[in-house]
Amino acid sequence: MKRLLSMLALLGMLGFSGLTLAEEAAAPADAKPAATAPEAVAPATAVVPAEEPAAAPAPVAKKLDSGNTAWMLTSTALVLFMTIPGLALFYGGMVRKKNVLATLMQSFSITALITVIWMIAGYSLALRPGGPWVGGLDRLFLGGMGVNEMAGTDGQNIPESVFMMFQMTFAIITPALIAGAFADRMKFSAMLWFMAIWSLAVYAPIAHWVWEPGGWLFTAGMLDYAGGTVVHINAGIAGLVAAIVLGKRLGYGREPMAPHNLVLTIVGAAMLWVGWFGFNAGSAVAADGRAGMAMAVTQIGAAAAALSWMFAEWVGKGKPSVLGIASGAVAGLVAITPASGFVGPMGALIIGLVAGVTCFWGATSLKKMLGYDDSLDAFGVHGVGGIVGAILTGVFAVKEIGGTAGLLEGNGGQVVTQLMGVGATVAYGLVMTFIILKVIDVAIGLRVSEEEEREGLDVALHGEHVE
Repeated sequence: MKRLLSMLALLGMLGFSGLTLAEEAAAPADAKPAATAPEAVAPATAVVPAEEPAAAPAPVAKKLDSGNTAWMLTSTALVLFMTIPGLALFYGGMVRKKNVLATLMQSFSITALITVIWMIAGYSLALRPGGPWVGGLDRLFLGGMGVNEMAGTDGQNIPESVFMMFQMTFAIITPALIAGAFADRMKFSAMLWFMAIWSLAVYAPIAHWVWEPGGWLFTAGMLDYAGGTVVHINAGIAGLVAAIVLGKRLGYGREPMAPHNLVLTIVGAAMLWVGWFGFNAGSAVAADGRAGMAMAVTQIGAAAAALSWMFAEWVGKGKPSVLGIASGAVAGLVAITPASGFVGPMGALIIGLVAGVTCFWGATSLKKMLGYDDSLDAFGVHGVGGIVGAILTGVFAVKEIGGTAGLLEGNGGQVVTQLMGVGATVAYGLVMTFIILKVIDVAIGLRVSEEEEREGLDVALHGEHVE
């Protein structure tokens, strides 16, 4: 409990320092808040289904753009592919053989569970107009979303059903990422309750803050193109809290816990890499030049981080590992996610190089220093990588993607805004995740018994095993 309190204090200082800086710093004259210049910096993922206009002199016609719709259908499938089978295989290969089916089951069941949660209330709370903190209730059970309802602006329209589905895939992968932190030791029933409540109480509000035009972080000018805060910092912090609340795996630090099948892990990482083009380039919500640049910088950032993690491990441990280069690629994909619609190739290269080394440190040295057992490094890769990417987005954002603007077009005011967004996400996610976990622990218990943990979750929880 002392370790948990120390971690809460450490992360709380990070969160509220960003908030304090934001209150004290005056925005520079050339700052570009998303609310006033959406064409330059507003997160494209924040496109919201168009409302029926009030009596306006010349409303923009809401007609279907078939090219954009085709691209968004493809992107939606790519992002779903990231969770099943991508993340399922990536995580499944890293656990011990006695827990591989349970790990695959987590990704698959979360996909089904969050689909229903998103349909019932998640979409409405996250991405429909409401207040600055949470959306409205006009799309409960997707009511009112007809075939002819459009999302988008200025004639670049896609069906609202496609936009809703695209955003659903983000809502699915975020809690699935958390599962890596508590692999090998959480009850399946507790996991389902936790993911359902967390998706409504944590994911939906933070998505609304950052991506819905009425959200308070969107209005403040926070830049998060495809989910650095909403997905990765959010999942990383929740994973860290879950790992600490549940405690270490039996035998952690004394018994070998090597991955049972790195072939599955590298295949899963490759699927994540390919699927991430839908994640980032799809966040343009259009088949245009911005989507093309987002795809380019995604590839560059991932490759740079894979190499920098590999070389850092090579220098530190004497050999470059398959697990290391796969983890490095994912770290680069995480870090470039918030920046992908705002930076050029050089910015992406630097972000990737920094992310690879920083996440290697987070998954090794930081974890040992603080003494927590994050089974599959959900915090070390997604939490640390998301924080690095969110802050560096403010440093390297340029006025014209791929243009002649300088690398440091991003300014001090934007960095402060990014710190404010990081701090708010860390603080809210940390407190709410802790509360949800403790309530579930009191109600039904979080952790399997020692006997079940030693036997393995495949047999203990699901009555199956891999030969």
